[in-house]
Amino acid sequence: MQVADLAANDEKLRNWFTYHAPTEEQRKSYEAIRNAAYSLGGIIMRETPAGADQTAALRKLREAVMTANQSIACGGK
Repeated sequence: MQVADLAANDEKLRNWFTYHAPTEEQRKSYEAIRNAAYSLGGIIMRETPAGADQTAALRKLREAVMTANQSIACGGK
C-alpha cells in the first residue's frame, strides 16, 4: 500500500470513529429518516407474520437508519 493510501485510510477511519455533533439541518435529516423508518416498521409489523423474517426485516431497517445517519454525520466520506 502506498503512503498516500495509508494517509487516506487513516483520514477515513478518523472521520468514521470521531463524534460529530449534529447541526440543526442534520438533526432535521435524522428526524426525517427516523420518522420514515418508524412508518415502514409499523407496516412491516402489521403486514407480515411474526417470525424470523419479520425480525430480520426490522433489524435491517434499523441498520439502514444507522447507516444513513452515519452518512449524514460523516458528510458522505
